[in-house]
Amino acid sequence: MINKRLLIKNLLAHNDENSFYDKKRKIDISEKEGKAKFLKHICALSNSNPKNNSYIVIGVQDEDNKIIGVDFFDDSKIQNLINAYLDNPPIVQYENIPFPHLPDHKVVGLVTIRPIEKLTSLRKNIWKYYGGSVFFRDGSMSMPKVFDIKIEDVNSEIVSAIEAHAQNNIEYTLDGVFDFMEKRRDFNPQYKVFKEYFVVCWSGQKKAIKGETFFSRVDIELINEQVRLFFSTLDEVTISYDSDTFKIVEYVSLGLQNSFKYYPLEETIISFDNNANYSIDSKLLFEPPQYDKKPLYHILNANNALLEKLKKGITLTKNEEQDVLNLPATYLICYLNNFNDALEKLHEAKPYLKSKYKTAYISYKEAIRILRKVKYS
Repeated sequence: MINKRLLIKNLLAHNDENSFYDKKRKIDISEKEGKAKFLKHICALSNSNPKNNSYIVIGVQDEDNKIIGVDFFDDSKIQNLINAYLDNPPIVQYENIPFPHLPDHKVVGLVTIRPIEKLTSLRKNIWKYYGGSVFFRDGSMSMPKVFDIKIEDVNSEIVSAIEAHAQNNIEYTLDGVFDFMEKRRDFNPQYKVFKEYFVVCWSGQKKAIKGETFFSRVDIELINEQVRLFFSTLDEVTISYDSDTFKIVEYVSLGLQNSFKYYPLEETIISFDNNANYSIDSKLLFEPPQYDKKPLYHILNANNALLEKLKKGITLTKNEEQDVLNLPATYLICYLNNFNDALEKLHEAKPYLKSKYKTAYISYKEAIRILRKVKYS
């Protein structure tokens, strides 16, 4: 099995960016420009490597290869985004890889593009790129090509050698387990061996809500692969496992006027095979709560009036200060109940929440995360 931390080090040590790997300080697929550039690089790397894996390393300074890390990226729907915009889309996996010198909330992102031996192209227009465009790697650049397109295999031997040097061993595995148990000792760390080979460590802050056990601040590491899954203090998840699988179900708290309920958002299953392979699959479970349209319309209008006060800098009452905390969740519910204007209002509220209301801004980011998952499912 490949130790992903070693693989990243080998990629960075091997050479500068080239036709089988790219490095980025960060990516942003929340905006059209960032989404388009990411799709361009996926397309180019896939076409330039028809018989071997290619990679994008995220969280690295371009000038000196310094590993500075990025925030944990939980968008499990990245494959759906690629399928929506690319013809002959490659299989793409995004993994969060911890490094000992980075703070706990920082990781290195590793994007693996698997070979398909078919020509990948943009399916439709996005940003300044036109549908039908085909990209290849030209050294460290992703360049469009419109004629004399020929897929050539030039990197298989090099990439195979790099991956071979990143194979795991018992020392790395044991060090990873001991390190995890030491760092997470305040949150009841545990481990389990699957299929006599895979070691999964996890920890979390336990809390009981209405007779059910949830965990927050959850860390999960596949020690063999140095792959990390993470859920923050604000998340609530359940954890279960059997001899073949490790399952995490994430929940979100939604409601109106301080009447909130937990709804399952997404299920992630790590499956282990007897042939020393594993897979991580996610499935959206979210069914948005439905409300009577008439009272919801009045609540939406009250939200809009509150937003106007924020825009004008009008001092809020104590009750209005409390309503601001619920503003993102309320707009989210309105949008999920077919009040489409609520999404535009939610985006309008962002700068005002970010500048003054930290808790409400966290709620805003959670609402956007839920919408992104729903959109690409």
